[in-house]
Amino acid sequence: MAKASWLEREKKKRATVLKYAKLRAELKAKGDYAGLIKLPKNASPVRVTNRCSMSGRRHGFIRKFGCSRLTFRELALNGLIPGVTKSSW
Repeated sequence: MAKASWLEREKKKRATVLKYAKLRAELKAKGDYAGLIKLPKNASPVRVTNRCSMSGRRHGFIRKFGCSRLTFRELALNGLIPGVTKSSW
C-alpha cells in the first residue's frame, strides 16, 4: 500500500489539472506560452501519475483495468474481473 501522503498529493494534482484545464486550453489555442508558464506546475496533466485504485502502486499499472499487475492477478485468479481467465496451453 502506498503512503497516504502520496495518494493525497496525487488527488491534489488531479484537482489542480481539472481546475486549470479550460484556461490551459485557451492559452494553448492562442499560443500564449508566457501565460502558460505563469500557471502552477501541477496544472499540467503530464505531472499526474497513474496509480492502482486499490493499492496505490504506480509501477506495473495496467490502464485497461486501472490497477497494478499484482492486484490484477489477485482479482483475476479470484474471478472478480469479468471475461478474464487464466490461460493454459
